[in-house]
Amino acid sequence: MNKTIPVFFIALGVVLGGSFIGSIGGLLIRESPLKIMASIADDIKLYAIICAIGGTFTNLRLLEGVLFRGNLMIIFELFFILLSAFLGAQLGYWLIIIFCGGK
Repeated sequence: MNKTIPVFFIALGVVLGGSFIGSIGGLLIRESPLKIMASIADDIKLYAIICAIGGTFTNLRLLEGVLFRGNLMIIFELFFILLSAFLGAQLGYWLIIIFCGGK
């Protein structure tokens, strides 16, 4: 369970960092950086979750342990890790939308 806090902040950091740095491109193409930032924040949420949970093969191996060995605690642990990543990415998205002045 001690993996859930870092996963939350990794997802949050991916959304915030990707949106802020990506908005610099708006200056280069003469678009509003705030509009680009909000668009990137919406698009990058799924990638932030995938990045935060650390790929899929490790988690599939953990699920294999559940199916063949009957260890149900792994399912709860994976659920909380995924929930933590989702909440981090969603909080990052909300912060960007608030910073940009709403949708």
